[in-house]
Amino acid sequence: MAVTLDRIRKMGFLILKIVVRFAFMFINNMVAIPSYVLYLVALQPIRLVDRKLFWCIEGVMFKWLLAMVASWGWTAGYTVVEWGDNVHTITEDEAVMLVNHQATGDVCTLMMCLQDKSTVVRQMMWLMDHIFQYTNFGIVSRVHGDFFIRQGKAHRDQQLILLKDHLEKYYRSRDRKWIILFPEGGFLRKRRETSQLYAKKNNLPFLTHVTLPRLGATEVILKTLLAQQENGTPAGGYSGLAGRKPKGLQWIIDTTIGYPNADPMDIQTWILGYRPPTVTHVYYRIYSIKDVPMETEALTDWLYQRFVEKEELLSHFYETGAFPPPQGQKKAMPRAMILNNIWLFLVQSLAFLSGYMWYCVLHYFYQCLF
Repeated sequence: MAVTLDRIRKMGFLILKIVVRFAFMFINNMVAIPSYVLYLVALQPIRLVDRKLFWCIEGVMFKWLLAMVASWGWTAGYTVVEWGDNVHTITEDEAVMLVNHQATGDVCTLMMCLQDKSTVVRQMMWLMDHIFQYTNFGIVSRVHGDFFIRQGKAHRDQQLILLKDHLEKYYRSRDRKWIILFPEGGFLRKRRETSQLYAKKNNLPFLTHVTLPRLGATEVILKTLLAQQENGTPAGGYSGLAGRKPKGLQWIIDTTIGYPNADPMDIQTWILGYRPPTVTHVYYRIYSIKDVPMETEALTDWLYQRFVEKEELLSHFYETGAFPPPQGQKKAMPRAMILNNIWLFLVQSLAFLSGYMWYCVLHYFYQCLF
């Protein structure tokens, strides 16, 4: 009987925690996202005078919104440990981040672990499945200039053309630096069987922890950005600080996300916090763009090899609970990613104060009009 009562109390506490977290995050979204949009509407005169300053301010607010998402996991005990190469050394350079995709929680994990990477969050561009544009965060991503890609053979060619146009129009004109891409084109659980059948049919690597990547978006991104470097900044685009030409794309960051026991986290878990505290592990390996082949066949082989390496990394991780040391090192040195609680509190407070301010402003105009 005592055991049953204790279990009932624990279950009741968990349900109460879930309800309180959901209520807080619902209200948080209702004040933060409209405030972001209204601030940008009010700042349109600055956009006409100084586009660079406008997108710099937008980037700061974008980072704050992503920090709010990161705080949801942080307060539930969902933390990140980083392995491999130190990406802090290239945060001021242009880079493409290639990430394996297991669940919706991958995006939340990246939102957290990129928070301490200088201005990266402010100046990055996401490539996400088109379904994300219909979420609460969709309008923010659209304004920021992220690209929503529709999967499937019927849409592939058109989507790649749209992606190329999007990069030419928004990447350097908004001073973007990092592009976040999931080359697998979908979640592991949904694509694994199809990928393995394709691999068997075409004598390609048989993968279990990742799937064979799709070349299309990666090739378009690399060739478009490299072409912009060779031809100079596109018309109407960003001309660099003090008139200097930007350095251009310099790095590929091969990023591997590993979850304990191969149990990925979805966004519902991240929001509601019903899973016990969990450490997600992220492994980075940096490649110079000079070492990446641009011919289609060679680039395909190179990309396949990166995912074969991801397979090996994840196999090691699931067997040992740790990623192996980088090449040339004898011991792996994990780094715990830490968020500042005071800063998170201030960001959340600013969101609620902004929501109240805009409510007062809109209410005042409504009374004046009616």
